[in-house]
Amino acid sequence: MYNKKTIEDIEVSGKKVLVRCDFNVPMKDDVITDDKRIVEALPTIKYLKNHGARVILCSHMGRPKGEFNMKYSLAPVAARLSELLACEVVLAKDVIGEDAKAKAAALKDGEILLIENVRFHKEEEKNDPAFAKELASLAEIYVNDAFGTAHRAHASTAGVADYLPAVCGYLIQKEISIMGGALADPRRPFVAILGGAKVSDKIGVINNLIEKVDTLIIGGGMAYTFFRAMGNSTGTSICEEDQLDLARSLMEKARAKGVSFLLPVDNVIARKYAEDATYMRIYSDSIPDGWMGLDIGDKTQELFAKSIEGAGTVVWNGPMGVSEWEHFAGGTRAVAKAIAESGAISIIGGGDSAAAVEKLGFADQMTHISTGGGASLEFLEGKELPGIACLNEKDA
Repeated sequence: MYNKKTIEDIEVSGKKVLVRCDFNVPMKDDVITDDKRIVEALPTIKYLKNHGARVILCSHMGRPKGEFNMKYSLAPVAARLSELLACEVVLAKDVIGEDAKAKAAALKDGEILLIENVRFHKEEEKNDPAFAKELASLAEIYVNDAFGTAHRAHASTAGVADYLPAVCGYLIQKEISIMGGALADPRRPFVAILGGAKVSDKIGVINNLIEKVDTLIIGGGMAYTFFRAMGNSTGTSICEEDQLDLARSLMEKARAKGVSFLLPVDNVIARKYAEDATYMRIYSDSIPDGWMGLDIGDKTQELFAKSIEGAGTVVWNGPMGVSEWEHFAGGTRAVAKAIAESGAISIIGGGDSAAAVEKLGFADQMTHISTGGGASLEFLEGKELPGIACLNEKDA
């Protein structure tokens, strides 16, 4: 799908290199609560530092709405990077202002500068060419290593590539080689598991995967739209009435392609959407009025686990139920466990599934956990990601 140049394909020594990272880390009281995204950027930063590049890092954080709002300053990121790299990471006071320009110009080989939050300028999200050109003027080479924002055509993720030689860092290289390889030439059987609340969020993904997989498993809230499309009662479960025809056509497409299309056979249901709700297990075709499905049941856990057991490649995006609540986390846990034990090439598509796998302790048994929820969804959908499309192709 992509054959892009990487940092190893170009000469970086002595060059000023602008690196787009994803440092949009969770914060509480000005303290970083999870530095995973910072840690994942380290291989690219270390390679550039060790090869004598003059490194200029940039990222967004939160939604400062185009204004200098120091609540969203990258100062805590600069401090954490300095600790992790055991060297000073200088922070510029601005993005394309005098301070950033002076500090970038003063960089020596192997030194690292972090400029302020690129979203302090409204031009960033508008992919304004003049802003992109100013940003690019800080450097001689552009590296994109922010897969989490690669589906957005912003100035720092795509626009700057119009003005500089553009390559990918290790993180994006890993994402496109593992996910791209799984989609282009999967080890079979190829099983895809999709969960989450809405069918409408995953139409493109389902459509694309039906063309490629041997088995498609549907869980989570989106399953109830398929049940309703089959004429079953779904009580007060989440259901997209306007997607029923589409759900029927997707099931028909899977049948025509010979794809095994699995839906839950039983569910854990409750009277209300609450962590402490009274719950019970019931078969999928008989959810009573006034009750809603919040997880898959035991029989479904066994059915899904059996389908995963002999898989060659598994792609999973979206939890099987309300996995942050213990009573309704059983389905997500069972699927994570089955994937971990399957021996398959396992790809977890960011977002809630990645969080669930981390929380449940199966992260180190997965081949790859994507760093971008939205980006991985669009990748699985077969869409071209602007932040990757803009990078230079490897020589044929």
